[in-house]
Amino acid sequence: MKALVCILLLLETFVFVVQQQVDGGLNENEISQQISSEDGRQNPPQTNTLRAEASTDRQQYCDLGIPDIYASLRELTTTVTELRDEMNKKNDEISNLTLGQEELKKENRDREIAFSAALLESGNGYFGPFTSEITVTYRNVFTNIGNAYNPITGVFTAPLKGAYMFRFSVYGYGPTPSTGSIFKNGERLVMANANQAQDWLNSSNGIVLILEVGDVVYVKLWHSRRMYDSQYNHNTFSGYLLFPLR
Repeated sequence: MKALVCILLLLETFVFVVQQQVDGGLNENEISQQISSEDGRQNPPQTNTLRAEASTDRQQYCDLGIPDIYASLRELTTTVTELRDEMNKKNDEISNLTLGQEELKKENRDREIAFSAALLESGNGYFGPFTSEITVTYRNVFTNIGNAYNPITGVFTAPLKGAYMFRFSVYGYGPTPSTGSIFKNGERLVMANANQAQDWLNSSNGIVLILEVGDVVYVKLWHSRRMYDSQYNHNTFSGYLLFPLR
């Protein structure tokens, strides 16, 4: 019976130490105080003779094959501390991962660049002809992610260095041809031309460009040409960032 009481005392002390370690740590003095407290609770005040007999009995029963309590508690304390440190390390890793994901999301949002626009905001009619080449202002904006396209000037300005894809179309009615070109920083790059004696005519073209920050891309209508548009949006200009470059 006394051996059982001794073992229960040790188990209760172990539980106390583990709980204290999880809550913030326990030193050896506090361990000793806890043991003394538990000992006093299990063994109420006795006479000197009874106390001596109880001490002899506890020594007899508690030392039979039971490891040194301080050594066991120190080992337990070390284990709990290591587990707590490992948990803190994992929490730091999770926090860093979450922060990295937020930064990546922000960076990806900054890289979201795309636009698409048609010639007329409403109604139908001709654009041109003009006596000189003129920049086409596509006013009916469908998409302008990143706000890099200006519908007032018709100019796209690259906010990031990267590879961009551009496409445009021209649509008209013969016999007046419909001809347009994509320009980059004042340089003509590709052309779309439609020309026939009568009836509707159309053409389109596209290009992939490497742009630096601040480079501009736009479409110009050839002189003496014209474009026709309606609610069906026949003439369009669009572009988007394929991937950024460093």
